[in-house]
Amino acid sequence: MYAEQRHKQILDTLAGSGRVAVADLAETFDVTTETIRRDLDQLARRSLLVRVHGGAVARRTAVIEPDLATRSTTNIEAKRRIAAAARELLPADPGASVLLDAGSTTAQLVPHLAGRSGVVVTHALEIAGAVLALPEASGGGLTVQLLPGLLRPGTGAAIGTATVDALQRFRPDIAFLGCNGLDAEGFSTPDPAEGAVKTAFVERSGLRVVLADSSKAGARHLVTFAAASDIDVLVSDEALPEDTTRTLTEQGIEVIRA
Repeated sequence: MYAEQRHKQILDTLAGSGRVAVADLAETFDVTTETIRRDLDQLARRSLLVRVHGGAVARRTAVIEPDLATRSTTNIEAKRRIAAAARELLPADPGASVLLDAGSTTAQLVPHLAGRSGVVVTHALEIAGAVLALPEASGGGLTVQLLPGLLRPGTGAAIGTATVDALQRFRPDIAFLGCNGLDAEGFSTPDPAEGAVKTAFVERSGLRVVLADSSKAGARHLVTFAAASDIDVLVSDEALPEDTTRTLTEQGIEVIRA
């Protein structure tokens, strides 16, 4: 197979999955990993993909942040499985406080809060509204603490110093966070202001859990809001690459693949 044919198939795979691994491509094309690395480097120089450790991600994944409506309809089944697995991490005490970060995956956890009676802390309008729609909230058993701040277009999440400052009064028992990218160095997001809020979430919470589908693996964005050592558990899906799972586990993170 000529290099041009491999390049086309690599780009077709990226269009569907958002990520490719060097080892997988070498096996698929029956060539050496060095050949695949050269292929990926050539495509990266043409700005057709972004190179990451162990492979590459689609340039649209690494550069453009989809809005909430788009993310809410992407990888939905995987996100539901992730939320169902994350439910098992909720404290046994129904009155324990829970922090929910903005995001389409964390939003899938809201139905699993049924039966609880504690405080849900969030900076996301959509999540606050979804929690308030639960019967437990209308009955006064489950309450919502909505953090103040400047609402970020596209996510409906409060950001800025007001959000960070308000959080200093709280110590949630568990935090469920989203991310745009994850790799061996940690968890990242494109927006510095949102990154500052996420960092504050990590610093103020007890158990820190990241919910992220496998498309985030290998993607690296502008702001690293948490190092791998700052996170206790990552809940992802079965497609999370083995090398990512192994690297994070070696750094002390419990990795659950739903």
